[in-house]
Amino acid sequence: MKRAAVAGAERAHSQTLKAQIMLRELVVGGEIRPGERVSELQMVERFGVSRTPVRMALVRLAEEGLLEAIPSGGFAVKTFTRREVFDAIEIRGTLEGLAARLAAERGASRRALARAEACLDGIDAVVADAAAELDVPRYVELNAQFHAAILELADAPALTRQLERASALPFASPSALVTVQSSSPKWRYILTIAQDQHRCVLSAIARREGSRAEAVMREHARIAQRNLEHAFANETILKLVPGATLIRRAAAA
Repeated sequence: MKRAAVAGAERAHSQTLKAQIMLRELVVGGEIRPGERVSELQMVERFGVSRTPVRMALVRLAEEGLLEAIPSGGFAVKTFTRREVFDAIEIRGTLEGLAARLAAERGASRRALARAEACLDGIDAVVADAAAELDVPRYVELNAQFHAAILELADAPALTRQLERASALPFASPSALVTVQSSSPKWRYILTIAQDQHRCVLSAIARREGSRAEAVMREHARIAQRNLEHAFANETILKLVPGATLIRRAAAA
C-alpha cells in the first residue's frame, strides 16, 4: 500500500510539473495573450492531464507573477509595464548582491570556490572568440551554474527561495538578455564585461570583502537593465527578449 501511495504521488507531481512547464511556455511564448483568461478546460484537453494538475499549475504561475486572479474567477495572463520589468531586475540584483555579501562574510571553502571558478573558465571559453557565433545554450547553462553557486556559497535557504521567485519572470532571470547581447558585435562585448564582473565578485567572496562583492553583483544586474533600454528602442531586438509579449509597449510606464 505504501509503495502504491508513493507511486501515485510521484505520478501526480509529474503531471503537475508537465502542466506547469507547458502552460509557462504558452504564456511566455505569447500563445495566450496578455490579459486573456486561461481556460482550465482547454488546458486539460491540450495537456492531456486531469483538472487538478492544471489548477496547481495555474496557482504556481500566479505565484511566479505570470498570471493574476480575476474577479469573475480563474486567472488571466498578466501584462507588465516597463517600470515593472526594470523593478523586477532591480529586485533580483539586490537579492543577488545580498547573497554575494553573505557568501563573503560567512566564508567559502576552497572546493566551493573552485566549482564557481570552473563555471567561469567555461564561460571564458564560450566568449573568447568574438568573431565566432555565440553558443547561447552553453553560455546560459554556465551562467546559471555560476549564479547558483553564489547562492550555494551564501547558504541562506530563505534568500534562495526569494531569489528563485524574483528570477521566475522570464525577462528578469540572469540569462534573460543573453540573446540580445549576442545579436550584434556592438553588444557582444557586454558579455566580456559581465564576465569580468563575475570574476570580481568571486574574488571579493574569496577575500571576504562583503561590501565589494555586494556592490559588484548589484552593478552586474544593471547590465540587464541597459540591455533592456536598448531592446525597447528596437522592436526587432525586443522580440528576442523572453516574455516580450507580456510587456506593454506604451512609452509611459
